[in-house]
Amino acid sequence: MTMSPATLAVVGLTFMLAGMVKGVIGMGLPTVAMSVLGLFMATPEAVALLAVPTLVTNTWQLLSGPRFGQLLRRLAPLLLTLLAGAFFGSRLLAHGALVAGILGGVLAAYGVFGLLAPQFYVPPRLERRLAPAVGLLSGMLYGASGLAVIPLIPYLISLKLDKDELIQAFGLTFSTCAIGLSLGLLGGGRMAMSVTWTSLLALLPAMAGMLAGQRIRHRMKPEVFRRCFMIWMLAIGLYMLGRAVL
Repeated sequence: MTMSPATLAVVGLTFMLAGMVKGVIGMGLPTVAMSVLGLFMATPEAVALLAVPTLVTNTWQLLSGPRFGQLLRRLAPLLLTLLAGAFFGSRLLAHGALVAGILGGVLAAYGVFGLLAPQFYVPPRLERRLAPAVGLLSGMLYGASGLAVIPLIPYLISLKLDKDELIQAFGLTFSTCAIGLSLGLLGGGRMAMSVTWTSLLALLPAMAGMLAGQRIRHRMKPEVFRRCFMIWMLAIGLYMLGRAVL
C-alpha cells in the first residue's frame, strides 16, 4: 500500500486525535481512527494500520494498573475467545462492502449505547457463562472491522470494576484483540511490509496524542467530552452504514 504525503499527513493527524481521545476517556483509539480512515481508504487497509498503535497503547495502559494478575485470571475465558474471534474475524476483511456495513453498524450502536448509558450488572455466577460468548462475538467484530465495542464494553462495565480496574481491563482486552487481529493478518498475508512500517509510524502521533489527552483529562469534565464523542460516532456510523446499504 503506497500513500501520498497528503494521505500520510491525514493518517498522522487521525492517530494523534485518536490517541488524545484515549488519553481523556481511557478508550476510543480504534473507534476514532476507523471513523476517519474508513471515509477515505478501504477498511482492510485501515484495520491493518491499527495493529501496532492499538497493541502498544493498550499494553502501556494495562501495565500501568495495579491488578494485572488478578484481572488476567478473572478474565481468562473472555480473553481466550477474544483472541480466537479476532483471528478468525480477520478473514472477513476480504469482503469490503460487508465490512463497511459492519463497521458503520458497530459505530452507530456504540454511539447509541454511549448516549443512553444503560446500566447492567452481571452477577459472578453468570460471569463465566457469558464471557466466552461475549469474547467470541466481540473478537469477530474486531477482526472484521477493527472495533471491539459491542458487546465487550457494556459487558466489562457490567462487572462493576472500580475505575482503575476498568481502565486496566480495557487495556488487557483490547491488547488481546490486537494480538489476534495481527496474527490473522499475518496468516492471511494482509500485513504487507509497507503497511507494517506505516502502522509503526502511526504509533508516534498516537502516543503523543495519548499523553496530551491525559493532561486534558485533568482540566475538563470527561463526561462532556464523552457525550460529544458518542454523537460523532453515531453520525459517522449512520453515514457509513447508509453508504454500504445504498
